[in-house]
Amino acid sequence: MKKIVFGFIMQLFIQETIAQNLTVGASSAIINPQIGAYIAGDKQDRKFTGIHDNLYAKAVVISHNNSHLAIVTIDCIGLLYTDVLKIRKKTSEICKIPADRIVISSTHTHAGPDVVGIWGKDYSASGVDDSYMQFLIGTTAGQIKKAFENQKRAKAYTAETTYGEPWVQNICNEELDRSLNIIQFRNSKNKNIATLTNFACHPTFMDAVASEVSADYIHGYYEELKKTTGGEVLFLQGAIGGWVQPENEPKTFENAYKRGKELAEKVNEVVKTAIPLKSSELIFRSKKIKIPVENEAWQQLAAIGTIKRNFTETVETEISYFRIGEAQFVTHPGETAPFYSLESKKMMKNGPKFILGLGNDALGYILKPAYFENPSLLHAEYLTRMSVGKQTGPMILETVKELVQD
Repeated sequence: MKKIVFGFIMQLFIQETIAQNLTVGASSAIINPQIGAYIAGDKQDRKFTGIHDNLYAKAVVISHNNSHLAIVTIDCIGLLYTDVLKIRKKTSEICKIPADRIVISSTHTHAGPDVVGIWGKDYSASGVDDSYMQFLIGTTAGQIKKAFENQKRAKAYTAETTYGEPWVQNICNEELDRSLNIIQFRNSKNKNIATLTNFACHPTFMDAVASEVSADYIHGYYEELKKTTGGEVLFLQGAIGGWVQPENEPKTFENAYKRGKELAEKVNEVVKTAIPLKSSELIFRSKKIKIPVENEAWQQLAAIGTIKRNFTETVETEISYFRIGEAQFVTHPGETAPFYSLESKKMMKNGPKFILGLGNDALGYILKPAYFENPSLLHAEYLTRMSVGKQTGPMILETVKELVQD
């Protein structure tokens, strides 16, 4: 009998050891642009006159045995794949993380600098400040390196709920993914190393109503959650295309902060019931794909240098799928309609599911093909004008299906 009990205890000990066999580190840095830089979002030729709250590049590095993964969030409108590759290259020069294991998503604040090019004085010249981009690339790579060096033994916990009913709407009157998914990494003393929150809503409280740098409602989330959890707090934007935004809300800094604070409070509430992951295994797959560029405007803007990227008949981008134990993640390279988030999740195995909108790229709106076929659909004219083309969404789902297969 004693042997049976001892064997059972040993089995539990081994399982617990395996489940906790992660090391995790986190780091962040302020990435505010200069006053006078062009503002991304809404009309062109708008410039910053001040800083309301800070923008950040935040990195979390997760390791299991000799396998490494970096998850990075940047407070900006959306980082292009070409700049993601530059960050990866810079990081690989100073850190041992494989370049293709670095996943970068953007929060999509409309009160951040133009990192794409189309919000300058007009379409004839880029609104991107090259010196700022060098600073952003170097700073982000530096935070990945610091996170790698800061790693400690850790355990991962996940929690999920739904959120945003009073204020988040899809103004196209279509599907809406209200999922609020959380993964938290805690050290051996049960203290937070990093909390990552995945939720879908445009940060557009301050769009076109202010000229100050701001992370929008995500600022309130950052400030309030960090008060209670400590460690780093990251916001992983979800599927916001089609489009998902705060609706019927006062466009003030105070209200943006209030909504961010409420999000933090919800995270605090839900994380109390978080469940530890049973496994620490890291699985990572990615695939580069070439998407047809059906929108000639993108080709023209690239040709004259407004967008510094190669848009010809096709444009290259990348889709990633990875797992941290049972927690599963898929990147979408732009502002995908919620339909694509829900369909991607259907393909994924049982367990926590995260969709990283604007993941590794910012290819504008990624819409259902119907929006290109039926211009009478709500907001179709604007949305299709800001899209590469109707084949993008189906190609993403096709690639996701391929990547999630074991």
